[in-house]
Amino acid sequence: MDVRNLSGKTVLVTGAGSGIGKETALAFGRRGANLVICDLNEKGLAETEHQLRELGRDVFARRVDVASRRDMREFAAAVHAQVDAVDIVMNNAGVGLGASFLDTDLDDWDWIVGINLRGVVHGCHFFLPPMVKRGQGGHVINVASAAAFAATEVLSAYSTTKFAVLGLSEALRDEMRKHRIGVTAICPGIINTPITQTSPLRGAAMTEAARKQMVEFYQRRNYGPERVAKNVLKAVQRNRAVAPISPEAWFIYYLKRAAPWLVARLNRASTRRMQRAIEA
Repeated sequence: MDVRNLSGKTVLVTGAGSGIGKETALAFGRRGANLVICDLNEKGLAETEHQLRELGRDVFARRVDVASRRDMREFAAAVHAQVDAVDIVMNNAGVGLGASFLDTDLDDWDWIVGINLRGVVHGCHFFLPPMVKRGQGGHVINVASAAAFAATEVLSAYSTTKFAVLGLSEALRDEMRKHRIGVTAICPGIINTPITQTSPLRGAAMTEAARKQMVEFYQRRNYGPERVAKNVLKAVQRNRAVAPISPEAWFIYYLKRAAPWLVARLNRASTRRMQRAIEA
């Protein structure tokens, strides 16, 4: 899909109140698109809406829980009362969880699967069929993670959801090809967003000291969400199936294919280093 000039187009972005969602919504707005945005963070959502309106864009903003079938059904009905279909769907809303499998209880699983996986399913279920029916093509962007390439002990549930998003995106891409609708799985690496400060931590090793160390590392790395947004637009323009974003994401992407055993070894070594640093 040509995203160089999106005047007259409508783009949906979930989780648009901060981070990657906010910056990508603004990037689409700068290309001329009108925006449909949602988030549970009402303050952040209002700020994104304000900035988009300053760009001269029409904006439909609503507080929505993407894990809720009812919320998403009502949201879609309100949107489709104004437009026949959106042109781009970006299923971005997501949460993190720092925990091994043994430290993850079933409530944690319900929560993270609800947002990270069912939220993507809901976005596709309620917004994709009208795009197909309209017959004018479009694009779906599902935000996964570099954790969809290589799982680690301390991101057990998170990696599970992101592997699932990648798999869904690949299957959906084949199905939507005949409808001229592209599907891209976005897989960011180490990105400095609020998720590092808000993700729950479970287990003896996942302490506030561990969070502080992680937040400081991400801040020093300083690969911001605005750089992700730029690469999202590039991936859609090129109709990429999978788009690793950041050098480490590309490294893991290729290394997993060339030497999966080495990725596993590096993951274990990284986990041990983190545990030693916390205990020191």
